Amino acid sequence: MRILVTGGAGFIGSAVVRHLVLDKGYEVLNVDKLTYAGTLTSLKAIDNRPGYRFLQADIGDHAVLGDAFASFRPDRVMHLAAESHVDRSITGARDFVQTNVMGTFNMLECARHYWQGLPQTQKDAFRFLHVSTDEVYGSLGDEGLFTEETPYDPSSPYSASKAASDHLAKSWARTYGLPVVVSNCSNNYGPYHFPEKLIPLMILNALKGKPLPVYGNGANIRDWLYVEDHARALDLIAERGRIGETYNVGGRNEQRNIDVVRRICELMDRYRPQAGSHERLITYVTDRPGHDARYAIDATKLETELGWKAQESFDSGIDKTVRWYLENEWWWQPLQQGYDGKRLGLLEPQKQAVAI
Repeated sequence: MRILVTGGAGFIGSAVVRHLVLDKGYEVLNVDKLTYAGTLTSLKAIDNRPGYRFLQADIGDHAVLGDAFASFRPDRVMHLAAESHVDRSITGARDFVQTNVMGTFNMLECARHYWQGLPQTQKDAFRFLHVSTDEVYGSLGDEGLFTEETPYDPSSPYSASKAASDHLAKSWARTYGLPVVVSNCSNNYGPYHFPEKLIPLMILNALKGKPLPVYGNGANIRDWLYVEDHARALDLIAERGRIGETYNVGGRNEQRNIDVVRRICELMDRYRPQAGSHERLITYVTDRPGHDARYAIDATKLETELGWKAQESFDSGIDKTVRWYLENEWWWQPLQQGYDGKRLGLLEPQKQAVAI
């Protein structure tokens, strides 16, 4: 089995690549641009594996991607490459449109031209998995869950760009017959997560005795999914998912942001007690624009149709995550040199308008 993975040096992508190579024994071509959030150190465990290869490339480069398809000849594509941080999309939306929309368009076109030239048996077996987010659905009220039929209602430039890419992927299935499957996941957490995101940011700020900045009153709710559970789900969806279908992936672990931060503080008190109570570091900051109140995924379709189930509860997963960051400074320390640990989704007046 040969699988082309885009974004495989990122957080979720690296978990997927490690799973495919180490657990499944597949040949993998990892295509990644290596932006600020992508690092090959996340793939140290498979560096010398004979079935693994890496290509540094932009998914928007048609010639390079076309050559990659022609030379590697994948049986599947797992498309994860994306600009993914909501905060950064607020003040830098252009990169999100370029990568998430135009990059996905290019991937679909390269895949389509490659797929159309395959012998019929290989053509029938080929799959293109487009990996997306639950943020395309917008904000939930106090009740209910996102299902695969929930109407799209994106709130941020990031979620709007992912919604657009979802629609492109499904339209390539309907118009051209490209065997596309789409997944939408809840918030991921776990090892190798770039320290701008909530959970690793709180862990590393707490470790250094720095403020723990929480947006608004911390009441926003997210459904948390351990990244290795997600990697297993994506492999399963790519292998057995029905063409043209969407599969929601969620951990059934709803938590208020403030409760996530407090749980991290409790764990830091246990593992680094010499620092005193870490909860004293919690600082409430101005909420970011378009901050959705609640996300929660109904993963029933994935669980019943494909037999997937999350192995980690939030308690077990967050404990593993905190301990991993405390034990792996070699990985995160170099990444913090260009990032000071501040929340990034706050608009300054002079940055609210951008010349086009």
